[in-house]
Amino acid sequence: MMKRSQLLPVLVGGVFCVAVVSLYRMLELMQRAELKQSKVKPAGQVDEDLSRLQLKIDKLERLLNDNNRLVATLRDSLLLRKASWDKGGQGGGVNGSSNSVLSRAGTLPGCRLAEKMKDGKNGVQLLDVYDLLPFDNPDGGAWKQGFDISYLDNMWDDQPLEVFVVPHSHNDPGWLKTFDSYYEDQTKHILNNMLIKLSEDSRRKMIWAEISYFSKWWSGIDEQKRDAVRRLLGAGQLELVTGGWVMADEANSHYFALLDQLMEGHQWMQRHLGVRPSSGWAIDPFGHSPSMTYLLKGAGLQDMVIQRVHYAVKKHFAQQQTLEFLWRQSWDSSPRSDITCHMMPFYSYDVPHTCGPNPSVCCQFDFHRLPGRRVNCPWKISPQPITEQNIRERALLLLDQYRQKSRLFRSPVLLVPLGDDFRFMEASEWDVQFNNYQKLFDYFDQHPELHVKARFGTLSDYFLSLHKRLSTAGTTLPMVQGDFFTYADRDDHYWSGYFTSRPFYKRLDRTLEATLRATEILFSLTLAEMRRFRDAGHLVADFPARDHFQRLTAGRRNLGLFQHHDAITGTARDPVVVDYGNRLFRSILNLRQVLRSSAHWLLLLDKSQYNHDQSKPFMEMDDVMSAQDALPQKTTLTLSEEPRSLVVFNPTEQLCTSVISVVVDSPDANVVDAETGRPMTAQISAVWVEPSRVSTEAFQLDFVAELPPLSLVVYHVTKASVGSSHRVHYTVSRHGNPPTFKSEHFQVSHLKADAPLSLGNKHFQIWSSSETGLLQKLRLQSGPVRQVQVSFLWYGTSSAKDKSGAYLFLPGAEGAQLYSSSEPPLVRVSRGPVFSDITSCFKHFTHKVRVYHLEGHAGRSLEISNTVDIRSEVNRELVMRLVSDVTNGNRFYTDLNSFQMQQRRTLAKLPLQANFYPMSSAAFIQDSMSRLSLLSAQSQAVAALRPGELEVVLDRRLQQDDNRGLSQGVTDNKLTASLYQLLLEDRGGGAQEVGGASVEHLSLLAHLTSLSLCHPPITMVAHSNSQLPKLSPFRPLRSSLPCDVHLLNLRTLEDAQEAGSPSQEVALLLHRKGFDCSSAPPSSLQCTWSVHEEVNFDDLFAPLRFRSVRRSGLTLLREQDEPESAQQQQLRPMEISAFRVEMD
Repeated sequence: MMKRSQLLPVLVGGVFCVAVVSLYRMLELMQRAELKQSKVKPAGQVDEDLSRLQLKIDKLERLLNDNNRLVATLRDSLLLRKASWDKGGQGGGVNGSSNSVLSRAGTLPGCRLAEKMKDGKNGVQLLDVYDLLPFDNPDGGAWKQGFDISYLDNMWDDQPLEVFVVPHSHNDPGWLKTFDSYYEDQTKHILNNMLIKLSEDSRRKMIWAEISYFSKWWSGIDEQKRDAVRRLLGAGQLELVTGGWVMADEANSHYFALLDQLMEGHQWMQRHLGVRPSSGWAIDPFGHSPSMTYLLKGAGLQDMVIQRVHYAVKKHFAQQQTLEFLWRQSWDSSPRSDITCHMMPFYSYDVPHTCGPNPSVCCQFDFHRLPGRRVNCPWKISPQPITEQNIRERALLLLDQYRQKSRLFRSPVLLVPLGDDFRFMEASEWDVQFNNYQKLFDYFDQHPELHVKARFGTLSDYFLSLHKRLSTAGTTLPMVQGDFFTYADRDDHYWSGYFTSRPFYKRLDRTLEATLRATEILFSLTLAEMRRFRDAGHLVADFPARDHFQRLTAGRRNLGLFQHHDAITGTARDPVVVDYGNRLFRSILNLRQVLRSSAHWLLLLDKSQYNHDQSKPFMEMDDVMSAQDALPQKTTLTLSEEPRSLVVFNPTEQLCTSVISVVVDSPDANVVDAETGRPMTAQISAVWVEPSRVSTEAFQLDFVAELPPLSLVVYHVTKASVGSSHRVHYTVSRHGNPPTFKSEHFQVSHLKADAPLSLGNKHFQIWSSSETGLLQKLRLQSGPVRQVQVSFLWYGTSSAKDKSGAYLFLPGAEGAQLYSSSEPPLVRVSRGPVFSDITSCFKHFTHKVRVYHLEGHAGRSLEISNTVDIRSEVNRELVMRLVSDVTNGNRFYTDLNSFQMQQRRTLAKLPLQANFYPMSSAAFIQDSMSRLSLLSAQSQAVAALRPGELEVVLDRRLQQDDNRGLSQGVTDNKLTASLYQLLLEDRGGGAQEVGGASVEHLSLLAHLTSLSLCHPPITMVAHSNSQLPKLSPFRPLRSSLPCDVHLLNLRTLEDAQEAGSPSQEVALLLHRKGFDCSSAPPSSLQCTWSVHEEVNFDDLFAPLRFRSVRRSGLTLLREQDEPESAQQQQLRPMEISAFRVEMD
């Protein structure tokens, strides 16, 4: 029998031969046919024939390209298969089960092997920088965190120093005051004065970043002032930088929300101002992510500025003259994603830390701090107004700082920001800053022997000059890969606390995000269906499309506002947090209106029966959100013999098997598919009012639903005969104090002392402690039993003067202490046909692990949920830790904004708090044989402090301020839920460990599990009414998208003519995920994955049809639209592709 290692080359050769022969034969037949026809056809048809032949040749060319790609894919698979076989064959160390994974993984098309990051001779890998740095923090003198800088006076004789002083005002959309309060008290005056003061002198410039504020101001000014703004923009005196709705946080935010707020800002700019940003400005986010740079580059930006980077990294970059660099994605070996980045070298973005290395000198050139004004210089040397008497001394003093700063860069072009928080509010501040600086600039101009040209500028001015000088000199910037977390601004003050602060709102943010995406998609599909239904392309008269579009717009903007770096971070004052919470809460409620209304129309068999009545909606959600700071509560459905209609929307692009949970008033219920009458597998569970008391009026009904992609499916629920439903069996225990309770509806037994506590399904089995209910072991199918232990711990805060707060994590020297309670937990085990779970009720949290008895990927992971309440505690942080037998050394991986995975290294030379990183949705540890992934529905801090461990911070309650300007602690804790999926996977082909910094990806299974976790089905309930019109399920797609292609959004764009109304154009955003090669997708996956980079939209979205397809930039600006293209489109792995489409 032929060995498998020999089979693949034969297959490749066979396919290649068949393809070549077939193509040659096809071309020969086409030529013969054309020759025959040319003999009998009149000459007038020659042109038509030639064009037809051209089309056939084009098609043949496409076939050849497809064939080339197929051969290339097979060749790559062969190389991978050979490498895997060779590795397995050397020394015979690969067992049978791993071999089967190897053979499957070896032929995976589209997957991405782990590889060492390619940095080249001119590259910087940030992980290597961290290994290199001693983090010893010596006193650097005037530049405390740096070093002394020297220069020779003649250094600029050949190339004069060119200085761009860039005025800016950093306006937080909420922090110490709410967004609206800041606007009324400060921002409005800043922008009003900007209009007057820039118009007074054409040499004056300014940049502005936050479109949320700019759009609010714009809506309140008259047309004359709007024209003046347009003139300033056209003249280059005013530049809008980044163009996002906010200056977004880059640690906690999901890439959907980061892109959405960018799109909202860019679309607003295009509509009202006719401009687009070219430079990014991120001076206050607490650390920086390459995911953001990818989005900026995809939106058309070429350059950017960052500020908050670890002081030791800044010093190293300054020493190496790499403060300006090309920032490249770790997974991209091409320069396609490169963006030019300028890192500000000093402590802060305020004036004392931007003109040069000596803050006591630079502060003297912040003329807002002149004696008698509101602010002064902490270094006790005040600024002086520039006069004829002191101008030479002042100019030379400032030039010395400029020259020193210039020595840290590779070009003689210097960026000097001039501003701070909410600066330029009063007209007098504009006057003292601009007038005094202009005198200094004029002095430099009058003294050419100084070899300096200084002027006010924008970021575009600066980068234009920089690129010109670099090009002329033939200087290239270094390439950098990696991210800039975790940030420290001084000493051991690491900003890892905000990765978790206010976790309730971090979870609410993701709820709004999922609701917004689902509503965008369903609304866009509804409008397309309506236009098709009406034939003439009009909408249904009674459908409130304009009102709904405005609700969508408000939802986008409130989600965008919350991405601000003092909002999702949990670093705002208590009243501001409540304001953010109310905005998120209102948007969720309003978007639910749009969702229900859209679903109503789509489901009606007879569309003429549609009637929009907001006071009596056709459907309600299955849960109620009563307030911005309360967890949602399920509504109890009243059942009878008359069927209640449940409508379930699957917001994902995949066919999924999901468990749908509703609360009913009967312990017996039947669920059937409304279309076919097929009964669904279901179980009835108790609703627990207290840990040991069940409700006698409410019962949880869970059933298994098969949901086609983007579908609305209708189910009927009826009251069933007594005892006919499958009720869950319960086992309860409490160590040393057995609980006593009764239930007339459920069988309850007591766990015998020391009896093993185990649950399982066809994919895996778990064992938990009978005393605590906490997980101890896990086994995959017939594999070995693995250690996977769950424990909970407390961190206290430092006993030193500086303590943990909203920003900082400064734990006590004792480290984490094991959680202990005076009373042992109540442990509750439930067993049913749909799922089984173990619930542990501790004083400060309720912890649950759940095993689903499902086919497909849904049954392969263990669900973990926590409900946490630490409101009784003082200066404590609660942590959930996983301890496994995975031998990962000091390496682990966390996601960046749910967009990509980043390798981390736990370093003993760093303090404990420095080894915590942000996790938006995933973290994993791995060795050559297995990978343990923790997938999360919310962002929080994660660490892997010892081999085999992963821990996440669940909540933090801190009584004091941490001296970063907030002036309060974090004591507004809520009852907070967190949700995870734990996935243990075998690794095989391509699982060799890569030395140095390596690029890794989630497995296909982990991607799908994360998708289901972050975008669960949405359940709606029709009112109980026998007169309910006939409903028909809505299935817009014939089949799932390839499971490595994610429908990021289907976002209806605003009408160009009618403001506030939906257009026929839709932004189609697709993200092709990179996935890991070493974990073969299980055979039970119900989807395919992409073999080629090109896909056909007609096939991908059938039976949906796109009348027009234009590839565009990621924020859909018209000038980035490419010409209308065919349905064949390229989707590269890891890349997001944006298209402007019209749906038929």
